[in-house]
Amino acid sequence: MDVIFYYILGGIALALVAAVLIVVASRRRREAGGGEDTAAVVPVVPAEPGAEGEPEAEPEPEAAPGLDTPEPPASRLTRLRRRLASSNNALARGLAGLLSSNKFSDETWEEFETTLIASDLGVGPTTELVAALKSRLAVEGVSDPAQARSVLREELIKLVDPSLDRALNLVADPGPAVVMMVGVNGTGKTTTVAKLARELVASGQSVTLAAADTFRAAAADQLTTWGNRIGVETVRGSEGADPASVAFDAVKAGKEQGVDVVLVDTAGRLHNKANLMDELGKVKRVIEKIVPVSEILLVLDATTGQNGLVQARVFSEVVDVTGIVLTKLDGSAKGGIVVAVQKQLGVPVKFIGLGEGMDDLAPFDAAQFVDGLLDA
Repeated sequence: MDVIFYYILGGIALALVAAVLIVVASRRRREAGGGEDTAAVVPVVPAEPGAEGEPEAEPEPEAAPGLDTPEPPASRLTRLRRRLASSNNALARGLAGLLSSNKFSDETWEEFETTLIASDLGVGPTTELVAALKSRLAVEGVSDPAQARSVLREELIKLVDPSLDRALNLVADPGPAVVMMVGVNGTGKTTTVAKLARELVASGQSVTLAAADTFRAAAADQLTTWGNRIGVETVRGSEGADPASVAFDAVKAGKEQGVDVVLVDTAGRLHNKANLMDELGKVKRVIEKIVPVSEILLVLDATTGQNGLVQARVFSEVVDVTGIVLTKLDGSAKGGIVVAVQKQLGVPVKFIGLGEGMDDLAPFDAAQFVDGLLDA
């Protein structure tokens, strides 16, 4: 037994010696290679905003898809159609009720008119649509719901007006093109700026963001976080700084760097506060000391109804709105706002917001919008 015991001790000793020799040899190889074992180097990947160890400026918006390949606009419009088709909004209900009628009696038309007005379509557009439908159905002798659906589709598309130019105007000489985002608090201006920046970058445009919302706590942090994710520069000032000054600095930097587009995020402001609206006009005037403003997009919450129309009118008087972005245009929205706001301002709805994700902004398409309502 003593012999076996000594054999075991000898084996352990040999193992320890071998381990020491391996460690020494490894250390000498590292010293010969410049002090670093290159086989063990792991690339350091920068942390995403909000990752462990890095403070998060603003709660992450829900489910943003990968940033390398934006979802195609056609796919986003398909999502809009699905949302509208599964919705319970007043306009969709009214259209479904009309199409399900066996005959178009006076009572049917009265109910239809009431529903259209309740959907925020407005009295004028409602009267126009009902008159056109009555005339065509009578002249063409339409009584079948399927035929009526075809006529209704044509008249609705005509009312939404597909002839309006909904393209984003980014032609600027001298550059850069400047797009201002305006609206009241809570409509989604900052996330809309980020979504639009993503689209522009994906299309090959260079973009600078201007964090001119200097009043809302962490607004500049939120925009900077988005800018970092997209890979664009954000120009910002201190909290409470003059927003016109921040916008001026961003546009000046964009011009010096040869950037294609500067997107200006402005503070949300109540439309009935004259001093705040005057300040918005000042932002525009200061920017135009360098270059003209190419677009002023008014972001409206589609669920606000008639109040949204009041906002739209006041903003348009102050800064000459050139296009509308409707957010929250889904099952809870009254779809008639699309027609009403275009009629009131004489400017098109250019984009629709479908959610908080980075691909949840889509160009507005009249036919897709109407088809979504008719599929309800």
